[in-house]
Order: sequence, then structure tokens, then C-alpha cells
Amino acid sequence: MERFFNTAGPQTPDAYTIDPLTRFDLDDVLMLIRQQRYFVLHAPRQTGKTSCMLALRDLLDREGQYIAVYANVEGGQASRNDVQSVVKSTCDTLAEQFRGVLKSDLPLQIRDGVQQVGRDSMLATYLRRLSEALPKPIVLILDEIDALVGDSLVAILRQIRSGYADRPQSFPMSIILCGVRDVRDYRIVLSNQDIVTGGSAFNIKATSLRLGNFSREEIHELYMQHTRETGQVFDEACFPLIWRATEGQPWLVNALGREVTWQMRENRDRTVRIIPEMIDRAIENIIYRRETHIDILIYKLGEPRVKRVIEPILANDDEVDEAQIPSDDIQYVVDMGLIKRERGKPIRIANSIYREIIPRELTWSTQEMLTQQPQWYQNADGSINMEKLLLDFQQFFRQNADSWIGRFDYAEAGPQLLLQCFLQRIVNGGGYIDREYGLGRKRTDLLIRKPLTDGYGGPVQRIVLELKIRRGSLDKVIADGLEQTVGYMDLVGSVDEGHLIIFDRTQEKTWDERLWHRTCQHRDHAVMVWGM
Repeated sequence: MERFFNTAGPQTPDAYTIDPLTRFDLDDVLMLIRQQRYFVLHAPRQTGKTSCMLALRDLLDREGQYIAVYANVEGGQASRNDVQSVVKSTCDTLAEQFRGVLKSDLPLQIRDGVQQVGRDSMLATYLRRLSEALPKPIVLILDEIDALVGDSLVAILRQIRSGYADRPQSFPMSIILCGVRDVRDYRIVLSNQDIVTGGSAFNIKATSLRLGNFSREEIHELYMQHTRETGQVFDEACFPLIWRATEGQPWLVNALGREVTWQMRENRDRTVRIIPEMIDRAIENIIYRRETHIDILIYKLGEPRVKRVIEPILANDDEVDEAQIPSDDIQYVVDMGLIKRERGKPIRIANSIYREIIPRELTWSTQEMLTQQPQWYQNADGSINMEKLLLDFQQFFRQNADSWIGRFDYAEAGPQLLLQCFLQRIVNGGGYIDREYGLGRKRTDLLIRKPLTDGYGGPVQRIVLELKIRRGSLDKVIADGLEQTVGYMDLVGSVDEGHLIIFDRTQEKTWDERLWHRTCQHRDHAVMVWGM
């Protein structure tokens, strides 16, 4: 049976894979275990945490110095603040996992012996008695720990903390907590509405390790496993596109590989060479289907903490900087994998697939309500008549801006979202929009790519649009915008036309004053400038 790109659950032998033990600093982890430390490994969902921890467990088992056990405690989430139920569920889960490793009913017998112990010490008592009964020190890996909530999560953390001084003879020698967030970033709301931080409930943590994304080299190696397995070749020009689309996010990397080699049925013929245009099509398919990974991100966009971070990025608002956004909110969205925070650079959306998903999903219902059809704006050769399109958008904007922008949850980014919604409706099924935006960039770059023939390898129309909010002098906004537009046109190369769109949100101005357009020359480029 042919191997495959895995997009569901831990890695298996029949899936293409990067050795999980190379995904983190194994020497550091083994040193922390030898030093009897309790520590955290965290990463966004579907980045390979479980595969890495299972591989670590198996390595420790082969070495034979410890009894290494992996347990997923997410099942306790359903009981929420019912501490008794969550603690009992955790003990049951651990007992079953220890039984499987030891091939003995001893863990179950010890579990049965602590059933009458109160909820505030049942787990600690179980771990203490189990540690004293076993011949080797315990290394315990607790996955999905931050799926627990409120009083229940605090109870689990505090009971683990309570036995720390008794390790390794009477408590696990080393405990690894795995989750999406670092324990210090837990904001735990108790049933009495008090807030406890993870750092205060679990102040014995030695360090936190973060599982990173795939590197460019690892992406290449993963895809080459498919080539070696099947003989199907990837054009080397595909790999910069794959990197830009995913920036190594493991689920996206695997989903893109699966889409282009299997879901696109014509490519199941392994003599077909995978070329960049197929990668573009695969990206579009993944976005359009809204698979589980993407659906989770879409759901998170409705959270106030996420909105406070994402909205100013979408709005290219130069009046908001990172210092004005609560740092806890930024870290929460970083841990989710939705944004990237790099030293010396403004925060930004983590990869181009997420940059595509966010504005599309925030305007999905609006797109469905638009009546404009793509053929209204097509020239005889199939290209987009952008001047006609933007003239119509000006009229649409004049008639609908106030009522339609009010429908968006992200109202501060409303004008930009409404234009992108209008454009998406026009290019759907026959083109692509590449988007660049980030906090502090003071503009949004859009590149429309419209293939002019069916199939792959034909001519492509390329149109650059630069979106800016007017702040201060119009002449300065135009001067800055022209430089940015032409700079982006030069970066893209082979551009057919460029447009600078300036949104003026001055309330006292009439629509006749706001709506205008003219052509400007800048550095040997003609750019059409639009007032909105």
C-alpha cells in the first residue's frame, strides 16, 4: 500500500514523516528528565506534539531507566468545574495507561484503593502510592492539560505540585505538561469568578519548550519521500510557494501534500509532474473546503481576545501599535499559531493561507449576498477590467458602506474587508488574491492573478492593489502610497496594472468629495489612484 500525507492524528508508519525526535532539542529534554525537572512543552494545535511525545515515551522505554507513560487528559474537559469528576477521570486515565505499559493490574488496584480519598488529594495520593510501588522512577507525560478548565485545572496542577518535593521515590521523577499554551499564560476563571494564573498554581516549572514548525529543508524532505515512494516529481519551483503558503505549519504542509497528490484526482497518475499552478489550485481547494483545522481558527476569530489582536492588523491602522494591545492577548494568539512575533518586527499573520482565510471568512455571508457576477467585469480575452470593476465598487461603496460595514464583527477593518469581499466574489473560481498586511505596515498589498486560459502554463493577468487609510494630508498619503504601490509592482514583476485605493473615513465629507480617481505617473509606472 502506498504511503500518504497524514492530516489526522499522530504519525503512523505508513505516513510520510519527519522524525519526531528531531522536532525539538532532544538533548535538552533528556537533561531536564535526568535532573528530575517538571516542565512544559507547548505548541499550536496539529503541529505534532502528540507524535513527538509518543516518540519520546518510546525512546525512554527502549533505554529502560524509567517507566515512561503518556496520557491524554482531555477527557476531563467535559466535566468542566466538577473537580471530583475531573480528578477521578484523570486517575482512571492514568491507571489504564500504566496498566498498558506495565502489563499488570497493579495500577488499577492502586486506583481502586484511592477512590475514597477526597477530591483535593486523590490524584496526588494515587501518584504517590504508584511511585512507591514501582521498581523504577516514573516519567509522566500529560497531554492536552490546558483542555481542562477552571477549578478542575487548578486542582490537577496543585496536586501535581504538592508531591514535587517527594520525587523520585514517592512521586514521579519528571512530569511533562503538554498543551497549546505555556502554563504561565493560563488565565483560569474559578467558579467563584476569581482568576488564578497557571504560574501561581504550578510554580515548580523548570522551563517551557515550544515545538516549532517544519523548516524549509524538512518540507522538502517530506515531499521527497513521496517522490521516492511513487516516482512522482515536484517541480523545484513549487517549494517557495509551499513555504510561503504554510511557513512550515505541519498540518498545512501535510494537507497541501495530500491535496495535490491525492485529492486532485488527475494527479493520482504518478507520471504527472507537480507544478506551481497545481499548488495554487490545491491551496484554493483547502481554503474553500474549510477543513477542521481551518474551522477551529475561524471559530477563534469570534473571541474578544483574538479580535483585539487581529482587527488592527487587518485595518492596517498606523494609530495602533503592539504596545497598545494587551500582551496576554498577543501571547494567546501566538500560542494558537495564528500570528507570528519575531524579534524586531511587527506582529503578523502566521502564513499566507491564514492571511487568505481570515478576510474571506469574516466576509463570507456578505460575499454570498453580493449580486455582482464575474462576467460583468471581463474583457474579451477573459482578463478583468479593473477600471470598470472599481468604478462599480465606488458606487456600491457609496450606497452600502454604512449598512454593510456595520455587519462585520471587525468593523474597524470594514472598508478594506468590504473591498476584498467584492474582489473575492469576482475572482472566485477563476483567479487568486494574494494578500500582505501586518501591524505597522500602514497599507494592505493585494495581488490579483487571473489565468487567461484553461489548464496550466498559460498567460496570467497580474494586478496590484494598494489599500491605505487616509491620515492627514492627502498629498502625502498619495505620495507615500505611490511609492509603496510601485515598490510592490517591482517586487511582483510582470504586472499589468497598479491601483492605489485610499479610504477617507472623515465623517463630515460628502460622498462627492470622497469618491474620485485619476492616473498618476511614478517612477515610470502609471498608477490609477482611487478615493473611496
